[in-house]
Amino acid sequence: MEFIYDFSKILLATGRDVLPILILITVFQLLVLRQPIPHLRRVIVGGVYVVIGLALFLAGLEKALFPLGKIMATQLSDPVFIYGTGDIIAQADWKAYGWVYLFAAMIGFATTIAEPSLIAVAYKANEVSAGTISKWGLRITVAIGVAFGISLGTFRIITGTPLYLYILAGYMIVIIQTISAPKSIIALAYDSGGVTTSTVTVPLVAALGIGLASTVPGRNPALDGFGLIAFASLFPIIAVMGYAQLMHWRTIYKTKFMEKKNAL
Repeated sequence: MEFIYDFSKILLATGRDVLPILILITVFQLLVLRQPIPHLRRVIVGGVYVVIGLALFLAGLEKALFPLGKIMATQLSDPVFIYGTGDIIAQADWKAYGWVYLFAAMIGFATTIAEPSLIAVAYKANEVSAGTISKWGLRITVAIGVAFGISLGTFRIITGTPLYLYILAGYMIVIIQTISAPKSIIALAYDSGGVTTSTVTVPLVAALGIGLASTVPGRNPALDGFGLIAFASLFPIIAVMGYAQLMHWRTIYKTKFMEKKNAL
């Protein structure tokens, strides 16, 4: 009964949040475009599915994903697990948190592979490039970037170093890559950074960061617990443009090698 009551509240809140979008689309369709809504019955049924699906997803976040991420971060950073003792540790030793870095990388990779937004972008990229951009190739490249970014973000939390240093350095790399990367991949790389911070990745990563900052000695969840999402957005851009540059250089090298071989 408690779950039904909680879900009813979430369902009502979701319907309230979706209502302005429905009003906006309806007003533009009927008053601005002055066209009837096509397939009205299907649109209504689809809208109901969207609201119910969002409500179920939000309920799942509250009941499962947020607690799961926090529990895993708390267990992995427990002094008994890290140092083999329950004594109070004044300062964290970043070298002792290897399992945390590994878990962060794995959770970043897994959630990105399952990210619906990335799947949609990869599908469209493959479609418009006539198969030149592989769907799985793009998803794996982005997932590797997120994995590295989340792992580096947990290192930042444990060491307590300022977030802006990492972000500044990362975007300097992005700017340099943007100048030299193939023009056809730049926009896709930037979009790939945005779609990673969506429905699957954000809940687990946010819970991981807050849980880790709550457990690591000397860290404040409000100051140090956030920022992992920024890493998850930044490093896929670097990964996609880096992969494109490598493939571009490989093609150039292969072409020059074939020209020399034919000349001989």
